[in-house]
Amino acid sequence: MVKRVMMIAGEASGDLHGSGVVRELKRIHKNLDVYGVGGENMRREGMHLIFHINELGFMGFVEVLKHLPFIKLMEKTLEQILKFKKPDVLVLIDYPGFNLRFARIAKQYGIKIIYYISPQVWAWHKSRVRHIRELVDKMLVIFPFEVDFYKKEHVDVEFVGHPLLEVLDSHMTRKNFCKRYGIDGTKKILGLLPGSRRQEIENIFPVMLAAAKHIAYESDMEVAVGVAPTLEEKYFKTFFSLNGVHLISGATYDLMDHADFAIVTSGTATIETACFATPMFVVYKTSWLTYLIGRLLVRVRNIGMVNIVAGREIVPEFVQYGASVKRLVQAAVTLLGDEARLSQMKEELSKVKNMLGEVGASRKVANRILQMA
Repeated sequence: MVKRVMMIAGEASGDLHGSGVVRELKRIHKNLDVYGVGGENMRREGMHLIFHINELGFMGFVEVLKHLPFIKLMEKTLEQILKFKKPDVLVLIDYPGFNLRFARIAKQYGIKIIYYISPQVWAWHKSRVRHIRELVDKMLVIFPFEVDFYKKEHVDVEFVGHPLLEVLDSHMTRKNFCKRYGIDGTKKILGLLPGSRRQEIENIFPVMLAAAKHIAYESDMEVAVGVAPTLEEKYFKTFFSLNGVHLISGATYDLMDHADFAIVTSGTATIETACFATPMFVVYKTSWLTYLIGRLLVRVRNIGMVNIVAGREIVPEFVQYGASVKRLVQAAVTLLGDEARLSQMKEELSKVKNMLGEVGASRKVANRILQMA
């Protein structure tokens, strides 16, 4: 019988999806001891946090190098916990740079390992598949196309559906949403979703914000920014000029739902926005060195998850030097003036949601964890 479960989620999306698993585990076994790395969502469901995801808000090759001392400290601390409070199962949630290294440590202690939400090894760093095959007892994936990839690599894999389907919900009507956040309800809404990491926002948001102000002026729109739960509004107010811009905290899904158009940082948010069939652009910028190294390693044509899942580009992508204010404004104004193209994009985005499986991923994952003993 499983009595102790260690879980490691290193970022906001992992915390969100991991919280559903913790909830289901606690529903089945109230006294189950769940501990590890996560955020407020996982803590709220009953997990004891050893490290908080707020301490891990860095990304990219250069940035990781700068934080190596802390990463080593975290790794060593978790190894000591493995040794003295040995879990029956270790659940790794995405976050491959750290999790795959830690999996090797856990394997030395004979711990069963489940990997939930696959690293994007089908896109880049395919060499990691060999490590996954050697270290992971069960790979639980959230996109159907990942099953064939792992089966070819002789990895024990199962498609559980996408956990976003459990949490995607817009709680407010458009009228109430506009009233609550002081938005002019007679105008269309331009939503900005800049991500959850400060470093990410510093690279992307200035261009995103400048472009949005021009687009709003040209197309008579209101600009609203989705503030991730790992950030505070004062961060945006301190570092950016937000005259006429509305900050939306605690209602990101309502913003995705009620926005007429969105500019979204590449990542999970593109899938979330797609589930509301909201037309969007995908943007991505990072440090020049990280980008150059990434270009050498990435093996997929598109960078936006929404396009990867669709199997083709259904929403435009603006990456690195292509993510300029001028290009974003010109493309957005043209798109917003083309009702036929907007309608077609909405239809294609609706199809993406249908590809994500059925509701119930968290319960399936919890059951697989309890079956690992």
